[in-house]
Amino acid sequence: MSELKHELFPRRQHSTDADSVDSAAENENVEVEGNQSKTNERVLTGSSNSRRRKKRKRKKKPRRLTLAVLPTLLTLGNAVCGLAAIAILVSNSESLAWVPEQKLFVAGLLIYGGMLFDALDGSAARMTGQASQFGAELDSLCDAVTFGTAPAVLIWRLSDVLPQRLTWGIGVLFTLCVLIRLARFNVETGEDDPHDGFEGLPSPAAAGTVAAFAIAIPELNSVAADALYPERIRWLAQNCLEASHYVIPILALVLAYLMVSRYQYPHIFQQWIRGRRPMHQIGQALFALFGIFLLHWLALPLVLSYFAFASPIRSLAKRQWSASPVQEQPDKVIESDDEPETNEASAEEIAVDKSTSPGSE
Repeated sequence: MSELKHELFPRRQHSTDADSVDSAAENENVEVEGNQSKTNERVLTGSSNSRRRKKRKRKKKPRRLTLAVLPTLLTLGNAVCGLAAIAILVSNSESLAWVPEQKLFVAGLLIYGGMLFDALDGSAARMTGQASQFGAELDSLCDAVTFGTAPAVLIWRLSDVLPQRLTWGIGVLFTLCVLIRLARFNVETGEDDPHDGFEGLPSPAAAGTVAAFAIAIPELNSVAADALYPERIRWLAQNCLEASHYVIPILALVLAYLMVSRYQYPHIFQQWIRGRRPMHQIGQALFALFGIFLLHWLALPLVLSYFAFASPIRSLAKRQWSASPVQEQPDKVIESDDEPETNEASAEEIAVDKSTSPGSE
């Protein structure tokens, strides 16, 4: 029996060792399975989170552009005026039974209507706090139609004496300068700009100057044909009509250059709305109103031409006045250089007089 127990004991020890090894292996398997389950859970949770994020992204609606109603309507009114002016100018006698002078007059008035809308849309957007990049770009596009294309067509219809290629080239150049002027204004003007002035002639002022001559032509025709006026005045009106065929294209070339120049022009509409103005500016405004009342439509070319050419003339005059003192500076320098020599000479003479005098010893 003892031998049997001795024989059986090692077997039990071996079985316990095997059992411990099996239990350890089972524990390792359990740990591995637990780790795999954790990793699977992490993968599942990560995939579910990513799906949720994608669903959220899909659920987000695209951003919609909101428009400011009043400023946008005013800007589009500017474009309507320009397109209406072009339609009237290119219409023939069958579609619109108007005389050419009447077409020019109405087209010029429509350009001035576009100027009024252009002055109001920016002010309305800033006053209501609805200024945006969309409004600025739309305003530039409408300005290109009303103040770029319509005046070019007006130039083509006004001048019948010059060669057609020349008038077409002047009109195209005028439109291109308007586009350059508008693009430069959009790039150089910031959001915090007070809009008190312009660098270069504004395109509405250039278009208004050309349109002013078109508006004045029917008035000149009535003066030249009316027997109530003296003969000299009728002769002057007739000569002005004949000269307008040459003057207006040349004027358009000069205005095109002034638009892309760097001359400073004031923003009259903004300056008169804000604050008080000096007495001389109020006097100029009263003088302009009196001229319009006295000369009717003939005063518009004078007023707009004054605004277009006043700033360049002033800047050129200032340059000449500032250059004149520079030429006189060398003479002043020479005189200042001569003064120390005279002082040194007088000091030497005083020293010699002291040495020769008997009291000096």
